[in-house]
Amino acid sequence: MNIALVHDQLNEFGGAERVLLAMSEIWPEAPMYTAYCKKGSPAAERFKNRDIRTSWMQPLSKFASPLRFLAPTIWNSFDFSKYDVILGSSSWYVTKGFVKKGKAIEICYCHTPPRWLYGYPTSVNWQKYPIVRAYATVVGFFMRQYDFNAAKRVDYFIANSKETQKRIQKFYRRDSVVIYPPIDLPKVSNVKKGNYYLFVSRPVGGKGLDIAVAACKKLGVPLKVVGADGVHVTDATLAKLYAGAKAFLALATDEDFGMTPVEAMSFGTPIIAYAGGGYKESVIDPSAGSGRATGILFTGDLASAIQRFEKMTFKPEDCIAQAKKFSKSRFKKELKEYVWKCYQSKT
Repeated sequence: MNIALVHDQLNEFGGAERVLLAMSEIWPEAPMYTAYCKKGSPAAERFKNRDIRTSWMQPLSKFASPLRFLAPTIWNSFDFSKYDVILGSSSWYVTKGFVKKGKAIEICYCHTPPRWLYGYPTSVNWQKYPIVRAYATVVGFFMRQYDFNAAKRVDYFIANSKETQKRIQKFYRRDSVVIYPPIDLPKVSNVKKGNYYLFVSRPVGGKGLDIAVAACKKLGVPLKVVGADGVHVTDATLAKLYAGAKAFLALATDEDFGMTPVEAMSFGTPIIAYAGGGYKESVIDPSAGSGRATGILFTGDLASAIQRFEKMTFKPEDCIAQAKKFSKSRFKKELKEYVWKCYQSKT
């Protein structure tokens, strides 16, 4: 089975890139096609030993966001006709529906239909300026049509959560299977629990950082932040921060899945999460009545949620047990079996 991997772009190293990394470990010989790869970036460093093939957008990568309407010409410039399977990792750059694929089957691992096209909050409020908003309105109109038509050309969809599965059905009218993304951080030992709350986000910001800061300042409780303002840490350091945290704050209002809460739970750390999106699939609230709560889901005021959390007790072993449901080995097994099943159905 000759397989090609396709990913939006290689710049930051977040949840989508961890999925791509796991894919590349299953198929280490598969080349990676991407719009561009920013030299020296966290993602470029992680994949420096892989066969990365960039598009004509490479020298124009700093203009990738305003030129996103050119995404169709980027993906249609690649010739995938020599492959048996094209496995796409798709999010904001409409990375699917490849035209030059010959007899290859296309499987799209969808992290989410592009949030900027369908009215979901994005990490950067790039539409706050009137002229940009007008530009986005025009571009968005045509890109939604292209996105829908591109989705028709996909043979099989994989959703990273039930939340994303609903969006795929709503916007594309397509069925999909759910394969949760992989959680894989180095193990740590002898880390004492601290008194701080932890917030982790991509360096582009968003996902409730301002809410976390305001609530913790109001209550006078310590908060540690990773990812904002370009503050990167190694996986080993991140693991120690997860393990030492009193609780992890997950605050995106419409998260597609949310890998960071599961990462935190894998170190026995409970979660305070907004009751929406994919968080409802990973965090077990006491109201579920399972007897194995791993945190609380809240709506409204974060400060009140923290005060409620302070009066509760959660067992580290319950958090760890829940996180194991999203292991990397489980992801690899499910994905490999599904891709092979799809391939066999076409041969």
